Amino acid sequence: MTDKDKKAVTFAEAVELMDMSVDTDIESQQRTQRELELQEWSEERAKAIAKQEGIELTEAHFQVIHLLRDYYLENGMAGSSRELADMLDMAMSEKGGRKYLYRLFSKGPVSQGMRVAGLPVPSGSEDKSFGTAH
Repeated sequence: MTDKDKKAVTFAEAVELMDMSVDTDIESQQRTQRELELQEWSEERAKAIAKQEGIELTEAHFQVIHLLRDYYLENGMAGSSRELADMLDMAMSEKGGRKYLYRLFSKGPVSQGMRVAGLPVPSGSEDKSFGTAH
């Protein structure tokens, strides 16, 4: 085997051993970024934010918070507050829908819920039916 052949074999072996797991899918990269963002949040942090908002968090609150966080992880920033309001209304329809959600988050299940969940509040959340974004 010549030097040229040995180099070719060595190169081929090196290529086979290379890590080919580079993520080139934009959606996957964005989800990975959202996962990293979500790791910065904790339930203790949510309780501190909720206290500032005048809310004592219960398991019911955390159910809504986790719905919002799961939505953000899967979809990113919502296109509109209505999109989130409709999602929450549907998810909580058996418990009373929007009325139930407003009992939990009196300043708006979207704007107040997103703040407590440590998530960006969608622009245009100033409609009274969504609560006001600050």
